Amino acid sequence: MPVFFVISQPGISQSRPKLVIGIVVDQMRWDYLYRYHDRWHKDGGFRRMLDQGFSCDKTYLDYVPTYTACGHASVYTGSVPAIHGITGNQWWDQKAQRFVYCTADTSVKSVGGTSDAGQMSPVNLLSNTICDELQLSTNFRSKTIGIALKDRGAILAAGRSANAAYWYDTDLGEWITSSYYMKELPAWVKNFKTKKLIDSLYMLDWKMLYPPSTYSQSVAVKKPYELRSFGGPARQFPYELKKYAETNYNVIETLPQGNTLTTEFAKAALVGESMGKDSITDFLAVSYSSTDIIGHAFGPNSIEMEDALLRFDIELGNFFGFLDKQVGKGEYLLFLTADHGTAQVPAFLEENKLAAGVINEGQLVTLLNDVLKKEFLEENLCLRIVNLQVVLNIPAIEKKRKSKEADIVAYAIKWLESQEGISRAFRLDAVSQTTLQGSLKTQVENGYHPSRSGHIQLVYQPGYIDGFLNGGTTHGTGYAYDTHVPLLWYGWQIPEKKTSLRTITLSDIAPTIAALLHIQEPNGSVGSVIEELFENSNIIKR
Repeated sequence: MPVFFVISQPGISQSRPKLVIGIVVDQMRWDYLYRYHDRWHKDGGFRRMLDQGFSCDKTYLDYVPTYTACGHASVYTGSVPAIHGITGNQWWDQKAQRFVYCTADTSVKSVGGTSDAGQMSPVNLLSNTICDELQLSTNFRSKTIGIALKDRGAILAAGRSANAAYWYDTDLGEWITSSYYMKELPAWVKNFKTKKLIDSLYMLDWKMLYPPSTYSQSVAVKKPYELRSFGGPARQFPYELKKYAETNYNVIETLPQGNTLTTEFAKAALVGESMGKDSITDFLAVSYSSTDIIGHAFGPNSIEMEDALLRFDIELGNFFGFLDKQVGKGEYLLFLTADHGTAQVPAFLEENKLAAGVINEGQLVTLLNDVLKKEFLEENLCLRIVNLQVVLNIPAIEKKRKSKEADIVAYAIKWLESQEGISRAFRLDAVSQTTLQGSLKTQVENGYHPSRSGHIQLVYQPGYIDGFLNGGTTHGTGYAYDTHVPLLWYGWQIPEKKTSLRTITLSDIAPTIAALLHIQEPNGSVGSVIEELFENSNIIKR
């Protein structure tokens, strides 16, 4: 273990950036960075970060399931679901005996809207985020704000002590928050609403950014397994969107324009809250959700996904230019990562002679209940499969067949392992006894929280996903396509044009920011500092 010595000078104040910006690109696979390397715009964001920043090319999620809520919580807490408690976008609460959405909070009200879309807060997050630690270090004088189209992308990043978190209400077409943060929207948010930006973005339609022949890295022919990410008859470019203006505000989040909407709101927040304008470091956590929805519908090898990323690259370049003027080049610290990757569309793999398949979890539950009923003469012994975990009806089992619980679980496991696409099934409270390889076993252990997990863990074969046979794709497993994500650093004190090939986890991000800012790491942090980033600092390793 290296020993660090900090070189300090009497009378010199602690150096920190004016602003820290965290960017999470929902469902961005690591290989996109290099798959489209030659297509990034010369003034785009990815080109700037790769040429003037630091890339951690072996960054992985070290837990399952690999879902949005878990990813955002892990990035900002420096921890894993077993500790921060966000075990999925939703989970089975063992104590309450019900399913819980990750940010649901019925004790709060919507601010900026009237629907239950605003009944959200970070109440279910069990550990601090790096934003919380920044607040503690400055006696709550910092401004910390989370922004995302998805509520969980904004709330779980900003943490419990945030000044605000804002997310998008698809029914209203408005940015909202909850009474957890404030009683009334700030003036700048109200002013943003008056711009009616969504309608103007619809008027742009969605056309290919470049000539069709240049998309050689994507499937050129429209495939039946590529779904539409929004309504209407169109299944290929150009997508006409003008008809949605003033009528449908849900479609925007399924388009590249959803990223534009997010960027513009982030800019408005920076200006409206005067972030990065004084000596007290502020933190803006921005999550881009549209890439996830596009990826689910069309898959990673679609022209739609490639075009969305090429547009996002330009979007990032413009955002960096704004930051240079608003905050000052070299005055802000920025990182970019993803909450998870994604699998290829199974039908795409199969048509190219690669192993893949789809497991319909709803159908699997029905079949499992049928076989358990036949064997044990009890109905509905399996409630659901969520987060790749089978949730059993334990109260019913204990009430009527308590002496048979072990037999029921063992029978279910044996039957599940006989099903196509399932590699392993085992009791979550007995993971140490499985035959899983080390890294996969660690992932299950890191994702297991006793009061917020199911009873039987499923491990799918590589290439298999949970879903429906009609197309699209998803994520959630512990395999590289779901766990290998980009991690780019740029700006304040970051070495330029450097790459690390050391294995790093998502949990290493928060403690690294803490070390850069000279503040305490989050209280549940299990990550390690990425030492290579300190090449330009006054820290000597020995």
